[in-house]
Amino acid sequence: MFGLTKKVTEVTKDTAIAGRETPILTSGVHHVFGNDILMPVPAGAEEAMFGMGCFWGVERMFWQIPGVITTMVGYAAGYTENATYEEVCSGATGHNEVVRVIFDPSVVSYAELLKVFWEGHDPTQGNRQGNDRGTQYRSGIYTFSDAQAEAARTSKVDFGPTLLAAGYGAITTEIEPAGAFYYAELYHQQYLSKNPDGYCGIGGTGVTCPIGLPT
Repeated sequence: MFGLTKKVTEVTKDTAIAGRETPILTSGVHHVFGNDILMPVPAGAEEAMFGMGCFWGVERMFWQIPGVITTMVGYAAGYTENATYEEVCSGATGHNEVVRVIFDPSVVSYAELLKVFWEGHDPTQGNRQGNDRGTQYRSGIYTFSDAQAEAARTSKVDFGPTLLAAGYGAITTEIEPAGAFYYAELYHQQYLSKNPDGYCGIGGTGVTCPIGLPT
């Protein structure tokens, strides 16, 4: 966001910058739900994680969904432990800007969250989303179970031809097991609730994802 980086070079574990043992965020109250941002996953709830570009707008998409218990933004799918925002924006940590979602599967299914993911951004743009460019803006689904991984892969296969028919390119979304999640700084958390007129560079393609549609 804000055009802070143009760096799109992929880094490796050996070339990523060193991090720190101390977490960047150690406490905080969710600006929308009022719960502890660092709360554990409640019994019966599940978690999901998505990268769709600037995490400010992405988090707002998910906190509005009935059945979502809480959301938080952070950095994942990289190498630098407890990276700062500035380090992630340098492109030297390997991280993606992500939103972690804790949800009640009896109210909202993982498939429904995938539909929001696919329709909420352009998953064909590689290391960018709109005007935001850099590896931290790549499209990604980070899964917490074999069932999530299978659902994510299936949805990618199903949505690809629909996007191609609408004139878009191939999907570039990475689908990987969720690894370490590092909380972003407190001012990033629920940013667009604290700043309703703030920047949001997220925009979908207008193409309907076939999840939930009759076959």
